[in-house]
Amino acid sequence: MTRLARFTVFDAQLTAERINRHIAAHAHKAERLHLVGIDHGKLPGGHRMLREDGITVDLFSAAIDKLVPELGTRFDALYVDGVSEAGTGWIRGLSKLCQPNAELHAQEQLTAAQTKAFEDTGFRFSDSGNGGGQHAVYTSRKPQPAAPPLPERSAVVIGAGIAGCAIAERLTARGWHVTLVERHPLPASEASGNLAGIFMPLLSRDDNISTRLTRAAFLFTLRYWDHIGADGHTFLGQRCGVLQVARDAAHARVQRQIAEHWGYPPDYAQWFERDEAGELLGHPAPDGGWLFPQAGWARPASVCEAMLSAAGDRVTRIFNTGTVTLKRVNDEWHIENEEKNLVASAATVIIANGAGALELDQTARLPLARVRGQVTHLDATTVPNLPCVVCREAYMTPAVEGVVSTGATYDDIADPLLLPSSHHENIRKARSLLGEPALGTEAPLAGRVGFRCIPPDRLPLVGPVPDHDSAAGQKLERLRDVPRHPGLYALLGYASRGLIWSPYCAEILAAQLEGEPLPLENKLRDALDPGRFVLAKRKRHTPP
Repeated sequence: MTRLARFTVFDAQLTAERINRHIAAHAHKAERLHLVGIDHGKLPGGHRMLREDGITVDLFSAAIDKLVPELGTRFDALYVDGVSEAGTGWIRGLSKLCQPNAELHAQEQLTAAQTKAFEDTGFRFSDSGNGGGQHAVYTSRKPQPAAPPLPERSAVVIGAGIAGCAIAERLTARGWHVTLVERHPLPASEASGNLAGIFMPLLSRDDNISTRLTRAAFLFTLRYWDHIGADGHTFLGQRCGVLQVARDAAHARVQRQIAEHWGYPPDYAQWFERDEAGELLGHPAPDGGWLFPQAGWARPASVCEAMLSAAGDRVTRIFNTGTVTLKRVNDEWHIENEEKNLVASAATVIIANGAGALELDQTARLPLARVRGQVTHLDATTVPNLPCVVCREAYMTPAVEGVVSTGATYDDIADPLLLPSSHHENIRKARSLLGEPALGTEAPLAGRVGFRCIPPDRLPLVGPVPDHDSAAGQKLERLRDVPRHPGLYALLGYASRGLIWSPYCAEILAAQLEGEPLPLENKLRDALDPGRFVLAKRKRHTPP
């Protein structure tokens, strides 16, 4: 039997037992096996798990009629048990996602209306034999569009910070070769160079798009770190927990409402009242706070090295290039240095250099802000010993190699040097955070300055780069109408959440490039599309 490039399964009841059953039945058929299905867990949304090499599992906590319109992949097999109460409205949409000759399996009998709906969309039922249930094969009367050809499995990634290192690892895990281009001599030399960054989820009353994406990214990143760590690719960090204290009594009331409404699992988020929060922290927390037990801190440069170690010799490092430019030559992109010498070339190029993207012609018009952030370093012997990260308007880490990090500022200036004004702002917020008015009184000016890359909607940019010149004057109604630079992709705009955005967004883009199922719903995919700003601008300026 010819081994397929991939085999994709949809299961309406994707339990742990059924996951193992699908792996046993289908893993030998293809280089990569993707399982997509419904699991009504305690946390809403989609969650990707990385199993052994070449196997991904996407679990969605959603009703089937709500989930199917949000899926954008093609399936080779359907398992539709437990849907007798779901009606028929979702069947046409699911059938449209099927590959030719896709098989349908139902151990539990479908209703007569559901059987007819599947037949009307092109499924042909047959006797299932001694196993019981129902079996059908998809024989659509409409010609199915051919799957787009896969790109050559090589790419150039510009930027060796946490975004670039993550996509390098996620692509090499799929058999790609990556050339990693970096202007500095070492990876993680700019915004990813802080001694400690924090990773944590985000909560909201309405579970908005930002909250949903951050939750998915946070949970995926924890699993991803475990995945590469199991192979020995570890880094400096600690899941010591993060206590996010409430700003004031009014803010605390809102947080209690969130806690009551969503009922988060305790290993994800716990609301602590004043006494409990204060006891944990060892300092007053007069309005309580959220404890995120699996959150914590990590050294971004160490994370970068772990990901590059996992990528191994499939990554070629070209560092210390200085500023580079991009030029389209025939069907390739040429990356040139300031002397116009060729640094690297490829049909696929991924821009992952943060605020440096504003220096490239192809991405200079993306609405990205370069925002200064200064972190203050305090001698650990001069500040209280913290059991976890604590944050509010600022954050403070436990001691890491004798240094406590606190900050970071959001400054509307471009000075790369340490500034006393930013230092004093960090000290002031740290005092307020811990209720310690004398904290840092004689602290010397020490720390680090970096520049964040921040989009106006605070959501990352993941996907093909829009061609602003070609878009001018065109009627654009949907994201698919936005012209793109061929073979040019972006991983940008991670702001202050690079630790969790980088693995998740890299996984999304790697799946897009491979034509695989994505680990998120279509609505969330569109919220990350770099073309969203072009589309919004055209809609605002196009007369009805």
